[in-house]
Amino acid sequence: MTKKMWGGRFAEAAAASVEQYTQSESFDRALYREDILGSKAHATMLGKVGIISAEEAVTLCAGLDQVLSEIEAGSFVWKRELEDVHMNIERRLTEIVGPVGGKLHTARSRNDQVCLDFRLHVDARLGGWSVELGRLVDVLCARAEEHAQTLLPGCTHLQPAQPVSLAHHLLAYAQMFRRDFERLHDCLKRVRVSPLGAAALAGTTHPIQPAQVAEEVGFLSTFANSMDAVSDRDFALEALFCGSVIMMHLSRLCEELIIWSNPNFGYVRLPDAYSTGSSIMPQKKNPDVCELMRGKTGRVYGALTSLLTLMKGLPLTYNRDMQEDKEPFFDADRTVYASVSIMADMLAVLEFVPEAMRRALTKGYLNATELADYLAAKGLPFREAHHATGAAVALAEKKGVCLEDLSLEELRSFSPLVEQDVFDVLRYEAAVSRRNLAGGTGPESVSGQILALRAWLAGIR
Repeated sequence: MTKKMWGGRFAEAAAASVEQYTQSESFDRALYREDILGSKAHATMLGKVGIISAEEAVTLCAGLDQVLSEIEAGSFVWKRELEDVHMNIERRLTEIVGPVGGKLHTARSRNDQVCLDFRLHVDARLGGWSVELGRLVDVLCARAEEHAQTLLPGCTHLQPAQPVSLAHHLLAYAQMFRRDFERLHDCLKRVRVSPLGAAALAGTTHPIQPAQVAEEVGFLSTFANSMDAVSDRDFALEALFCGSVIMMHLSRLCEELIIWSNPNFGYVRLPDAYSTGSSIMPQKKNPDVCELMRGKTGRVYGALTSLLTLMKGLPLTYNRDMQEDKEPFFDADRTVYASVSIMADMLAVLEFVPEAMRRALTKGYLNATELADYLAAKGLPFREAHHATGAAVALAEKKGVCLEDLSLEELRSFSPLVEQDVFDVLRYEAAVSRRNLAGGTGPESVSGQILALRAWLAGIR
């Protein structure tokens, strides 16, 4: 039996099934870098305030560096019976530096230690998500610039509504992912709070300097309440919420690409590298990447729900239930990071089909609002203009023609205000080009949106 570091008051070993059931080493070893970073900061601080000697602090840091090298070289031997990443690292450190290794845990508990490790890990991973989100916004801007003149039906209720530019459509997603980036940036303010010094729950009697540790690891502040410090997982919940919103936005985009790739729409041609075929139907080109990304959204939602459920009944302070906080985040992290990255790669090479989009403009009377606005601008109350236009659409539908294919006489039968200039108004390009108010689909507005996003991207870099 391996002697537990906490086993002084126990006369009997844990059952093998209990050791297997309670261990976290198999997954929390992913925190080894953060554990070593936090331990080095703690050792340095202990040396500076005189709790250990300066020489002992140097010895501990050197030993921790050796442990890090062994882990990254693959020669470190992980031991399940040591329960977790912290005990594995501390045991190996003590083997390297001798009894001084036992001083590392002075003024520290695994409670504040694991919370620091987890916060450091979440901090690093949200940074990775942010980089990929910035890249995705950049790709969307580039594709929008290519298609500033490409028009397609804008929809409400998934029904043709009004013509918009493809650039405007893509930039709507760019705005979503920009908000996701900014949401992560705001979340980091609450992630970067060091809990070290809270110890088990009540703080410590040792004259430590938590602010020094926080500065050493790159955090912004320290805990305000020791009980909250060791029991708080809001930072992980908030990160998972941010990840869930990112995946929701990706899923919406995936849904559109799935629809657009259907030959009945034909707005896009999927790259071979991001599609799969059928085992029986040789003609098939399936949008499996988009479908899987849409499906994996539920996986990230599940991680958020899992942690919310985990925390909802816990009294203060630390409870072992919290060991279950990491695997949902680890899984969500892999999913979010890969999804954003793959979407950026796929959009960069996706082939849009402007001709198919153009053909679709003639279905659904997308210029009906133009006729209503035209009549309203000539003084007809909008409700009356709306009614007259609806009647004109009904006639065009009965004849099987587009609204712009009706004759001037036919259009005037619905209102004497209609004149020859109505046909200029009913052009789809005109419908788009007139909407240049900030945020609209007009070319000047779209150009301004791109410039603003480019400036924002330059700022975050």
